[in-house]
Amino acid sequence: MVEQVLGHKTHSQNLRATFEKEHDFETRWILPVPQTSALARKIPVYRSNWTVQASLQARQGLARTQKEFSFDGLFFHTQVPAMLCPDWLQRIPSIISLDATPIQYDELGEFYEHFPGPQWLENLKFKLHRHCFNAARHLVVWSQWTKDGLVKDYGIPGGKITVVPPGVNLKEWSWLEGCEKNPNVVKILFVGGNFERKGGSDLLEAFHTLQNNRSVSQPKLELHLVTQGQIAEQENIFVYHGFKPNSPDLKRLFFTTDIFCLPTRGDCLPMVLAEAGAAGLPVVSTQLAGIPELVKDGENGYLIQPKDVKGLTNSLGKLAADASLREAMGNQSRKAVEMGHNVETNTNRLVEIFRNVIDEARR
Repeated sequence: MVEQVLGHKTHSQNLRATFEKEHDFETRWILPVPQTSALARKIPVYRSNWTVQASLQARQGLARTQKEFSFDGLFFHTQVPAMLCPDWLQRIPSIISLDATPIQYDELGEFYEHFPGPQWLENLKFKLHRHCFNAARHLVVWSQWTKDGLVKDYGIPGGKITVVPPGVNLKEWSWLEGCEKNPNVVKILFVGGNFERKGGSDLLEAFHTLQNNRSVSQPKLELHLVTQGQIAEQENIFVYHGFKPNSPDLKRLFFTTDIFCLPTRGDCLPMVLAEAGAAGLPVVSTQLAGIPELVKDGENGYLIQPKDVKGLTNSLGKLAADASLREAMGNQSRKAVEMGHNVETNTNRLVEIFRNVIDEARR
């Protein structure tokens, strides 16, 4: 059960491709999606609550699939589709994967247009989540930041939690034929569906400042924006809509640009940062959640505080002015992804966790 919102869609694609091709697991996939039908919009609570929608879809899918398939184990990503499945969690060895705890998500909530409810409801949610985490045989998290939150806020033993970051298919994210960089132009790439939450307006401001302060001897600057936001194209600013995850057009943009920038105001660990690293790009992002575990300030890019436009401008300016620095940091980005975000390696780790959980349950 893998929820189909935000970057989790890309995660499910990568997992599915690797599981079904390389491992002796017979799998069934239940992919909860937000319900927008006329009927769904009329049902109180259900119409506005993604947790209820996703976990009901998971329950229905499990009941339907069980008629033709006997489960040895269950995998939920995230905890959202598992919330109304406590009986399944207790009956069948289960793994829950998550990118952030509910408390951590609440702390970032304003950027997701998510706000805590009344205290009695928050107390109930906390108990349900803790019960869910305790009922699972094992927990897999995307970052040490998430693991620390589970231990500190929910009292989950550290030995029950394994950090396995989301991966990138490095065979597919290799240099594409015909993707040549223009030595006379420095291209900055931004990929973020929600333009404001991902810091797009901060990047626009920083880019305009760099443009205005650029000397004649410096390379021309271009900004390339892949987003759902309706941004007007301007001189040296190019906007792209409708690109699909892992699509050839998207990959081509990564391999023909020079710097990747995501000055996000609210995120856990955006998968696009690993894709930028796979493409060998230096990265400018924010000191937030699990991001510093992938982007090391001064090594494979720069980290700033959210909304720090001056720091963003300075970081981009350093990279734009120094081709050798871009190359060195880009090489470090690729190495960081090879070491910690290789989808084949990380899926193998998930497979091993599955085997151990199922074998232990059988014993």
